[in-house]
Amino acid sequence: MPYNKQQEKTSMPELNADIRARCFDEVATGYTEEMAINEAGRCLGCKNAPCMDGCPVNVKIPAFINKIADGKHKEAYTIIRSTNTLPAICGRVCPQERQCESKCVRSRNGEPVAIGRLERFAADCHMKSAEESTTPPAVSNGRKVAIVGSGPAGLTCAGDLAANGFEVTVFEALHTLGGVLVYGIPEFRLPKEVVRREIESLHKLGVKFETNTVIGKTLTVDELFEDGFAAVFVGSGAGLPMFPGIPGEGLVGVMAANEFLTRINLMKAYLDEYATPIPRADTVAVIGGGNVAMDAARCARRLGAENVYIIYRRSEAEMPARLEEIHHAKEEGIQFLLLTAPVEIIGDENGRVTAVNCIRMELGEPDITGRRKPIEIPDSHFSLPVDMVIAAIGNSPNPLIRNTTAGIETDNRGRLVVNEATMLTTREGVYAGGDAVTGAATVILAMGAGKRVAEEITKYFTK
Repeated sequence: MPYNKQQEKTSMPELNADIRARCFDEVATGYTEEMAINEAGRCLGCKNAPCMDGCPVNVKIPAFINKIADGKHKEAYTIIRSTNTLPAICGRVCPQERQCESKCVRSRNGEPVAIGRLERFAADCHMKSAEESTTPPAVSNGRKVAIVGSGPAGLTCAGDLAANGFEVTVFEALHTLGGVLVYGIPEFRLPKEVVRREIESLHKLGVKFETNTVIGKTLTVDELFEDGFAAVFVGSGAGLPMFPGIPGEGLVGVMAANEFLTRINLMKAYLDEYATPIPRADTVAVIGGGNVAMDAARCARRLGAENVYIIYRRSEAEMPARLEEIHHAKEEGIQFLLLTAPVEIIGDENGRVTAVNCIRMELGEPDITGRRKPIEIPDSHFSLPVDMVIAAIGNSPNPLIRNTTAGIETDNRGRLVVNEATMLTTREGVYAGGDAVTGAATVILAMGAGKRVAEEITKYFTK
């Protein structure tokens, strides 16, 4: 394996900001083979592999990077796929800078190895080769498992269980598979074709999918057990929007980010040939500082908004969004109003948004989460003229399953309560994980939960 001493990561080719701010083409275009081999050469191949400690799905990172460095891209993909069901997705949307790359030894004297970019390269090489899966469906063990939700938690759990011989059926409420991967993440970050190809690999493992099936309405959890399923995994995510609770939220022009993004992503409002109704505005304010806020702001820009503001009550250092997404948003002309909080949304005589009133903030002592608490600065109010406001401050789980399943408990925020050791809910045979348990989090953490549930179900039935 060649060794490369360069301190900085190999740059990722990207579309020019002026071009991409007006289209939905994928921003990062991916490494060439030469770039990938060059970057893989920076890996030190540490025997204790601290980078793996930061990976929720335990990818064998030094091993797959070593194969890329030697030009063995197919073998690299096989290594990744042995623990990661969705490598092409993870390589694009995982917050590697806070996980695997944050533990890379190379970061002590420069930048960490670009683990995520290399994972994407290996997965994209596999997709481009158009090879059929070499892994045949496992021999059935006679046990049927139902998965509620086809998002990252559900897909990961389904793939691992199928590989262990379970007969798996995934039930999806919407007409399209993928959950938040297709309705929540824009095309310019995660192309729908990539998600489709990853799901196709699960089809080949024998996983069955049922769309337009709302568990808790079309079928209940009790009915799933009556139909012969031995266990149920609830990976239904967190799709119930939250609002800041300020006056004016009922005005025309105020939207939740998940509705805005669903209309764009799943209902294809970004394509001219679709007549999907979607609000368009000249000046947009997005409340929040996470990846969803960045996605909503960047989509609004692409739909024609001349001025888009991110309103966030803490500083940039506290923003939960990926550093790459913040960087891209700035390049595309998104304006950041940091240490700022909205206090009221103003409308005209027709009930339409005209402005959002804000107040300046400063950071005080850390709160119970360890983050410094924002405090209002007296007499610092100001008004920002806008004609659309998008709330991107988080989501909570849908209460449907909780309300239709006897014996299942939730906490005071509507999240399913599970035994952390077994991932079982308070209802026998019902497991849960991902955003339905934690509230809105990252794709890779949801995948990690799905993987754990698959392990626990396998362990239980093996005993």
